[in-house]
Amino acid sequence: QRAERFTRFRISGGPDTAMFAGLSELGISNGDDLKETLTNCTEPLKAIDQFQMENGILLPTLQSALPFLDLHGTPRLEFHQSVFDELRDKLMERVAVIADGKEEDRYGKLEELLEKSFPLVKMPSIQPVVMQVLKHLPKVPEKKLKLVMADKELYKVCAVEVKRQIWQDNQALFGDEVSPLLKQYIVEKEAALFSSDLSILHNFFSPSPKTRRQGEVVLKLTHMIGKNVKLYDMVLQFLRTLFLRTRNVHYCTLRAELLMSLHDLDISEICSVDPCHKFTWCLDACIREKFVDGKRARELQGFLDGVKKGQEQVLGDLSMILCDPFACNTLALSIMRNLQELLSQESLPRDSPDLMLLLRMLSLGQGAWDMIDSQVFKEPRLVEVVTRFLPAMMSVVVDDHTFTVEQKLPNEEKSSLTYPTGLPDAFSRYLLNNRVACEMGLYYVLHIAKLRNKNALQRLLPALVDSYNDMAFSDIFLHLLTGHLTLLSDEFGSGDFCSVVFDGFLLTSFSRFGCLVLILSCVPHTHSFYYLIKWQNNYFPAKKTFTDTPFACCCICTRKCCRRTWRH
Repeated sequence: QRAERFTRFRISGGPDTAMFAGLSELGISNGDDLKETLTNCTEPLKAIDQFQMENGILLPTLQSALPFLDLHGTPRLEFHQSVFDELRDKLMERVAVIADGKEEDRYGKLEELLEKSFPLVKMPSIQPVVMQVLKHLPKVPEKKLKLVMADKELYKVCAVEVKRQIWQDNQALFGDEVSPLLKQYIVEKEAALFSSDLSILHNFFSPSPKTRRQGEVVLKLTHMIGKNVKLYDMVLQFLRTLFLRTRNVHYCTLRAELLMSLHDLDISEICSVDPCHKFTWCLDACIREKFVDGKRARELQGFLDGVKKGQEQVLGDLSMILCDPFACNTLALSIMRNLQELLSQESLPRDSPDLMLLLRMLSLGQGAWDMIDSQVFKEPRLVEVVTRFLPAMMSVVVDDHTFTVEQKLPNEEKSSLTYPTGLPDAFSRYLLNNRVACEMGLYYVLHIAKLRNKNALQRLLPALVDSYNDMAFSDIFLHLLTGHLTLLSDEFGSGDFCSVVFDGFLLTSFSRFGCLVLILSCVPHTHSFYYLIKWQNNYFPAKKTFTDTPFACCCICTRKCCRRTWRH
């Protein structure tokens, strides 16, 4: 009976048989050896005792101690398993110590251990040791890498250090690992744009660069890349390809965040070979302050002017970094601030070197897609923007400034000046035909909204309907405009103002989701709600009540003011 139980335990068939197949390669008896011994022996009990003695722990003093465990009812399996676990943990610690040491032959020792242990890689109890050795080898033998890659279970459990060596020669496999992370990143960015928690103080651009780099996707990509320059180049190529395919500027954000995340970890192996590192580092400091000061402007100009002949392709990467919405936001805000300073100094915009540099970088960022797509690495020309659009825009700025100052004067000193209703032809024309001019015009609208300049908004908003590539209806601009319009809650009590905002601007592009979100953000105000119902009557006439429309569920807000307006 003892022999039968022992045999059944040691040579049971099934999936476990393959796990122990590697024992014979190491000169260790396995189930097949035991089966053969019991088949050919005449005394099974003696054969079992002999097998236990040959394959047990070869420690003379232990033989006399084992009977005491039997007296205490401790199974031999439990004892041997505890010894095995302890030895395995000690071995794994020793592997880490050898790898971290300074001995010249430390990797030779690890490779020797790998050769002995790899045949047992599928044995669950031995697998952690094999994976520990693979993890600490800077260059795993090609044969072993192929075996790991071919087995899905081994590939899944191996450390990222081993996977890096597999990925660097298998771009498709690496792409399969990275793709879900890139999709997740875009979803997170779009969710932030349409967040309900929105105000002038808290918007899409509020988190600092350091905070953004602590996101799950950025940290995972940074860990996957490690110090491997080849993997870093692959990720950049993925981002360029996706940017060209989708025109989604959030890929440009990820390109900058990834580089700065590696910079935070002091990965010099990558930062030292990326020609955009110092430029991105300087720009990151500007984004943190949301302003480009004179000192950093000169540094950034030095990087741009330092692009040598024959290295023009660097402009493609620089333009992608400048196309990051956070970079564009910082540049546009700095341009608006610069224009206000020039106005107070009564200086011409073309005479300001800082303004010209800001326009140069904004133009480079706005033209990133065209540059990468055409592979023509030349900076866009700004002659018409400087000579035609800027004078027209400054005339609008002067009008607004003059009228604002006029309103602050005592009644007896006020003139009969009326606020102009029209816009210069050049302003409207370049708003429609020039990308850089349109971006400046949009940020000027945000600037006057922040100042609560109702008259200027009523003058400019209708002009945004015809903008370059419908930039006025982009998610980012509508997101910012929503936050700024929260400052004008009193003005929404005016029917004329609501008519301009809704009829004159938002309802001209009612099918866009961003416009819907912006309108719903204004629901707490009576006139806004009136225009929402008007929108429903115009575009969903078959619906008898507002609750039948697709937007009703969005409008039932949790805020009390919204519920009160809903009941009215």
